[in-house]
Amino acid sequence: MFCKLALRNVTRSLKDYAVYFLTLTFGVCIFYIFNSLESQWCMQMLSRSAHYIVDSILIFMDVFSVFVSVVLACLILYANTFLMKRRKRELATYFLLGLPTGKVSLLLVLETLLIGLFSLAAGLLLGVLLSHGLALLTMAMFASYPTDESFGFILSWKAIFKTVLYFGVIFLVVMGFTGFSVSRAKLIDLIQGGRKNEEMRERPLWRSVLTFLVGVALLLIAYAMLLIRGIIRIDPLFFLMLALGTLGTLLFFRSLSGFLLRLVKGRKRLYYKDLNMFVLRQFNSRIHTTYVSMTVICLLLLLAIGVTACCVGLNNTIGAMTDSSAPYDFTIQNYSGDVSPTDIPALLAENGFDTETELKDAWFCNFYYNDPDLSVPGQGSSGTVLSLTDYNALMALQGKDGLTEAELPQLRTEALVTGFSGVGAYLVVDDATAATLSVWRQIFVGNYAGDPQAAEASLTAALDSPGFYDTGFYNTTTRLQIYLENMGTKILVLFMGLYLGLVFLVTAAAVLTLQQFSQAADNQPRYAILARLGAPESMRSKALFTQVFLSFFLPLALAVVHSVVGMTAANAVISVVGRVDSVQSSLVTAALLLVIYGAYFLATYFGARTVVRGNG
Repeated sequence: MFCKLALRNVTRSLKDYAVYFLTLTFGVCIFYIFNSLESQWCMQMLSRSAHYIVDSILIFMDVFSVFVSVVLACLILYANTFLMKRRKRELATYFLLGLPTGKVSLLLVLETLLIGLFSLAAGLLLGVLLSHGLALLTMAMFASYPTDESFGFILSWKAIFKTVLYFGVIFLVVMGFTGFSVSRAKLIDLIQGGRKNEEMRERPLWRSVLTFLVGVALLLIAYAMLLIRGIIRIDPLFFLMLALGTLGTLLFFRSLSGFLLRLVKGRKRLYYKDLNMFVLRQFNSRIHTTYVSMTVICLLLLLAIGVTACCVGLNNTIGAMTDSSAPYDFTIQNYSGDVSPTDIPALLAENGFDTETELKDAWFCNFYYNDPDLSVPGQGSSGTVLSLTDYNALMALQGKDGLTEAELPQLRTEALVTGFSGVGAYLVVDDATAATLSVWRQIFVGNYAGDPQAAEASLTAALDSPGFYDTGFYNTTTRLQIYLENMGTKILVLFMGLYLGLVFLVTAAAVLTLQQFSQAADNQPRYAILARLGAPESMRSKALFTQVFLSFFLPLALAVVHSVVGMTAANAVISVVGRVDSVQSSLVTAALLLVIYGAYFLATYFGARTVVRGNG
């Protein structure tokens, strides 16, 4: 009986449950998609060459998943509280009919369970389908390196188990909270719950202006501290900066309702146009809760935009750093070249790697000690010296122009090897001068002629030959190694940014939507009165649109300002480290997030319009 009644209530209250159900479904979907990363083709490829990278990614994924589950749990509890508020009269009716408190609690628990099961199933199904898109994205990130790996549909049972476990715990907490709330509810409060309204008090104009100015001043101080100090210094002043920014945001919204009302009231033509007076009065009547919720939503939007945009920008930077750190397919360095010089190409040939057929181009040369000390007036000196012939040959392999003897000596900083060389700058001198210097290190660089993976497998086999390392102290770094290591970092940075950004964005938008639905239900009698007074449908819809737009736009506008300042500070760090400007990618990412936010706005407006019409 109770199951049928619970199912009927869920169906009948679809207008209230719809946004709750969709948000739950989307949350489950996001959770599964990113926790299925372990089963992705790219992770399987990375695990063969860099197990520690995969392990690090999975550890970070587990940590962030716990954090995401906490955020989603708070969202679900908030949504459940909203639904309970909307159904106070219904619950009062159950009590008046003589239904025991335990039975009412059981009914609501069953409804919560049904919504949870439906959303969990729908979210998992959608997540399994959309995870294929994530797999395509990861495959596209590897497109610059040829591979013969097969690619197919992915189903991660581990991710399914983790999703069911986490959300099962969340739903149990929600059901317990629901039962506890009903058990403590009083009949008189349930009956009069819908009649309660917040007291509307107009604050003196000078107080609103003062609060506004103080809020703006605190924000400007926080901005200045962020731009001057940077974003990576974590100390007491950093937390002070966060506190000032949060308090400034709170005061800004606290003053905005009264300030905005007085400002518009001063312009009579605007104030009395259409239903602007009604809209502003509705907006101002929620003053005691609106400014708090707007502050929270603004900070959530800040996190959504800032985290995602910065992670995408950093992802692009890592890609550029990969190209600069791998100018050749491989580099073999003989660190003992000063005491035991070796003909590296001949040694490779002896161990089965034919440099004539396996390599398209290659070069074997020496790094020299700068002894006696050579320097360039106005440029300085370096402990490493390279001959002109070797430098030009290495630049030719990279597709770059070389130097002439007339330009020598010259201090250069271009990358000479694939991987780490320990050489930040080096001095290029003529061949005769280089011949008088002592050998410091030998290097052999090359680019593969055919299939890079097959050639690298052959090179690895030669390096693993018995006795190879007896001839010297060698270090070998390949472009594929660099690529896979950096790709792991790219995946971690990009997907963590998308993961957290989407969760924060959905949370902020869902809270706003629930809030507006609640206000629309409360305002339904007022809109009905407007209709009886002769206000046309178009005017009432415009008034509702303005009300919803203000609620969505105001926190977004301030969040965008916060994000611009934050991304400016973050971009300064990223640009210095990676020598890449990430502003463009950050703006593109922010635009994509705004599209999702806009979709929530439209859904909220049309849903609220249905509610105020009294036919939903």
